[in-house]
Amino acid sequence: MPIGESSETALLHGEVVFLYAFDVANEIRLNRVAELFAGQSVPFVAHRDSPAPRNVPVSKPLSLEVPLDVRYQAAPVGILIRIYEVGVISIILRVAFHCNTLAELSPFHTPRLDDGRPFDQVARDECNRVYQQLHDALLAPGLPTDPEAYTVFCFTQLGAERDANRWLAQHEREVAGLLTQTPAERLSVAQVAEVLRLRRSFENTDVVVIDWDAALLIDLVSAAHDVLFVLELANLQLEEFRWMDRTLDHYLERAYDDVGRHRWWFGTATGILGTLRRLRVDFARLADEVTHITKFVGDWHLARIYLMARERFHLDQWRASVDLRLAELDRLYTMAQGDLYDQRMLWLEAIIVLLFAVDLIILFFK
Repeated sequence: MPIGESSETALLHGEVVFLYAFDVANEIRLNRVAELFAGQSVPFVAHRDSPAPRNVPVSKPLSLEVPLDVRYQAAPVGILIRIYEVGVISIILRVAFHCNTLAELSPFHTPRLDDGRPFDQVARDECNRVYQQLHDALLAPGLPTDPEAYTVFCFTQLGAERDANRWLAQHEREVAGLLTQTPAERLSVAQVAEVLRLRRSFENTDVVVIDWDAALLIDLVSAAHDVLFVLELANLQLEEFRWMDRTLDHYLERAYDDVGRHRWWFGTATGILGTLRRLRVDFARLADEVTHITKFVGDWHLARIYLMARERFHLDQWRASVDLRLAELDRLYTMAQGDLYDQRMLWLEAIIVLLFAVDLIILFFK
C-alpha cells in the first residue's frame, strides 16, 4: 500500500500534494481577510536560496492552516488554504507516502478519505466554509465553481540513490505511467518522451517533470515549497482564464441577442452600452491581474519552471481566447455606441422636422 509500507523498509518517501483552485469573486480584499482571520492568517512568500534579482514584486496570498482531523489509509491529511487577491481560493491537501514502486502511488489519482469522501469533495467543503466567512471581503462574488485540480508527487528520498536525474533516467517509463494514469508497459516511446519533455533540474538532487494532469517533483535536500507555489500559481491562472472564457461566452451570447433585438430602443441601448462598458473594463483588468500575478518569479530557475507549466497548461492559448472575446466585446460596445448615436440623431432630426412643421402650421393659421 502507498502509505501502509513501513517507513523503515520502504525505498521511496515523500508526499502527494493536491492543488484545487476555486474562483469565488472578481477580487478579494486581503486587508479585510486579515481582519476576519486575525491571528490565523499569514502572508506567504516563495523564495529560494539561490541568487535572484533584488526588489522583485512579490505575490503574497494569505495562508490559513486548517486544524481538521481527516485521514487517508490511516495517514493524516494536511489542509492549507491560500486566499488570492484575484478572487481565488486555493485548497491544498497533502498526504505522506512510503512505498517501493511508483505503481503503488496510482490510487492517489482518485483518493478517498477513510470516511468515504473523495478529496475533491473535501476541498469543495473547505472552500464553501471559507467562502461564507469571507463574504464581506469579496467584490462581485459568485458561487464557487468546480475547481481546477492538479496533483504533484513529491519525493524526498529515493532509497540509496542521491542523484535525482540518474534515478529519473532509470525510471522514465514508470514515471510517465504514473503521471498519465496508464500502465507503463502500454505507453509508446513517443508518449514517454512527450510526458518527460518538460522537465528541469537545478542540482543533481532535484528535478521536476510537468505533465497536463500531474507532476513529479524530486528534492532530496529541501521540501521545494517554492516549486510547488509556482505550480499552484499556474493552476490558478488556468482556472481564472477558463472561468473568464466561459463567462465571456455567456455574456457575448446575451449581448448578441440584446443588440439584435433592442438596438432601436433608446433606453435599452443605453443599458446595453453601460453593461458592455463595465464588462470589458472588468475583464480586461482581471485578465491583466491574473497574468501579472507571477511577477514574483524573479529567480531564473523558478521562472523557467513557470514557463514550462505555462506551456503544458496552454495558458497562452487561454489568454488569447480571452483577449479575442474582449475584442469582440469592444466591437459590440462600438456597435451599440454607434446605434445609440444614430438613435439620438434620428430623434434630433425628427424633433427638428416636427418643430419646423409646427412653425408652418402657426404661420398658415396666422
